[in-house]
Amino acid sequence: MRRNSLSFRLIAAATLWSVVALVVAGLILTSLYKQTVEQAFDERLSVYLRTLVGNLASQETDELADPGNLGEPRFELTYSGWYWQVRGADGGPVVLASKSLFTDILDLKKARDRRDVNGMTAGALVGPDNQALRVLSLTVALGDDRRYDVLVAGDAGETAEQIQSFRWSVFLTLSVFGLGLILATTAQTRWGLRPLDKVRSALAALRSGKEARFEGPFPAEIEPLAKELNALLESNQQIIERARTQVGNLAHALKTPLSVITNEARAGSGPLAEKVAEQAEIMRMQVNHYLDRAQIAARSKVIGVVTDVLPAVNSLARAMRRIHEDRGLEITVSVPEAARFLGEKQDLEEIAGNLVDNACKWAKSQVVITAEYQPPKDAERGELKLLIDDDGPGLTAEQREQATRRGRRLDETKPGSGLGLSIVTELVQLYDGRLELDRAPQGGLRVVVILPAA
Repeated sequence: MRRNSLSFRLIAAATLWSVVALVVAGLILTSLYKQTVEQAFDERLSVYLRTLVGNLASQETDELADPGNLGEPRFELTYSGWYWQVRGADGGPVVLASKSLFTDILDLKKARDRRDVNGMTAGALVGPDNQALRVLSLTVALGDDRRYDVLVAGDAGETAEQIQSFRWSVFLTLSVFGLGLILATTAQTRWGLRPLDKVRSALAALRSGKEARFEGPFPAEIEPLAKELNALLESNQQIIERARTQVGNLAHALKTPLSVITNEARAGSGPLAEKVAEQAEIMRMQVNHYLDRAQIAARSKVIGVVTDVLPAVNSLARAMRRIHEDRGLEITVSVPEAARFLGEKQDLEEIAGNLVDNACKWAKSQVVITAEYQPPKDAERGELKLLIDDDGPGLTAEQREQATRRGRRLDETKPGSGLGLSIVTELVQLYDGRLELDRAPQGGLRVVVILPAA
């Protein structure tokens, strides 16, 4: 998945939001749970404290009696973490203490985070064996001259363990939930964007020539795009047809006056007539050339036009065998049946025809036409490579460079205008292809043409 894709952006945004939301939810849950556990713990201490104060207040003698374990056995286990203590107010001597406290004394003055809770004093204290304790204390008066600080303490480590256990449970639960949410978001995003794959496939089929229209069905959100694209294709086709018609009309409109001028010049005599005839012929060649280029340019941009290569090349080879029958040329064709050219048939015939005709003119006995076909894959353009080899004299490196220049002829003994290779070069360039000249295995010239494949 690429980082600049829609899927990556949607999934990344959903993942980020999910992580932030789940982290915040986890913090809120653990904070509320911690608050609830600590309140319950303080309430439990408050019950023990009230029980202890009630027991002391019910005693009628001046000397206080041990109230026992207050219903909690851990008050009798040494250093169990649960303690109660009764001492004189304002730091007086200890009068009574739970058996769990043994000989130690809890000093409320050393407590941290002291706060008032419903008339009682709460705080945190380090007890025997470095235990973390939560304490609750209340000063009571048992008679005119008897005031005591009554204190109850519990092991705060229990609440810390409960909170930590709950925190891990929340973390694991939300992690699994978050992972499931991300997977569900990924699946939902992929499913939601699947129509875009159909659009891509339809465009690829349109570009490769398998389809002439942008065919559906598509979701309601994409259907207007398909209609507009099909309308654009139809408009483009109409423009091309009008351009072809106008080019044809212009060609006919110019040919007649040029023919009249040429005929009149040839009918006359003298330097002026010869000059007019010469320039008129040049004008005719230029007009034909640029009109042909305009028609070729219009055809090369038509979307969806596909040509089977093998039938076109076989037809060309048969024609060349008949033309050069007296020379006994062997013309061999090796083209894959699946090879398809992304363009007009007449353009392929123009390209291959000029090259094969040139090879036949120079060949001694053999011309070989081969093709390599690589169909388009996903967004990558397909490639059709035509190779025309002959066993003629071939060309030097310098001659190969000059050969594609318009009108340049390397040997006047062969018939032709010298426009063949230059016309092929222009056609190949219009299709964004390449033309290369090299030495053939047979010793002659090898011409390599690379064109778009469908």
